[in-house]
Amino acid sequence: MIGVQAIQVMSPEHVAIELVAAGFGRRFLAFLLDSAVISAAISLVGYAAVPLPGWLQIMLTTTAGFIIMWGYHIVCEVRWRGQSPGKRIMQLRVVDARGLPVGVRQSLVRNLVRALDMVPLGGIGMASCLIDAQRRRLGDLAADTLVVEERQPPAPDLAALSARRQNSLDTPRIRRQVALRIGLEEREFLLALCQRAERIDQEARFSLFEAVGGDLRTRLGLDQEHLSGENVVRGTVALLYESALERRRRPA
Repeated sequence: MIGVQAIQVMSPEHVAIELVAAGFGRRFLAFLLDSAVISAAISLVGYAAVPLPGWLQIMLTTTAGFIIMWGYHIVCEVRWRGQSPGKRIMQLRVVDARGLPVGVRQSLVRNLVRALDMVPLGGIGMASCLIDAQRRRLGDLAADTLVVEERQPPAPDLAALSARRQNSLDTPRIRRQVALRIGLEEREFLLALCQRAERIDQEARFSLFEAVGGDLRTRLGLDQEHLSGENVVRGTVALLYESALERRRRPA
């Protein structure tokens, strides 16, 4: 068996992210869970079709079974960003080989090739997963996709934020602007950027923080020209997460 190799890709904000290929055991358990869901759905259709005439019952259950069998994984992967219920439970995700969300064409290809992976009794797909360094079955190789471990984002380091006591952005006007102009997704992006900063190349780090900080200066109406882009970003993050820090400080 070949050891699993981690893959580094660049996120849209040009930050290196490490993807870890899912192990065969967790993938197999996810497959079993999804198979149980598929079987339950097909059985439910069969029960619902019992009152119908025999020919209509057969036609309905056959058609529904075909659609569910082949459409389940495709719909789940495209609609839920690479996660079927089984993968969600096992904390796995299907992604493009570049780390991007899997597309319709890719999901269609990887799931159509599943029929070949299942022959005989899943032997081809199992052998491919065990041999390939990224644990890819034939469907993944054909579609250029990966099944990776779903890692939860690290919890905010509120203690580190508390150290920024001299935050020159901490004024009533800027607080209002931050609350009005920075949404949840951008808040999470800014926090992730600060958390990843130490792992970014110095030149890329400076350019990235200057670009993001410049955008914040314009949107928040900041006039502290002496602050670097990184100071602007970190000061904004400190304001965004200060309320969580204060709650943590309160006695139980």
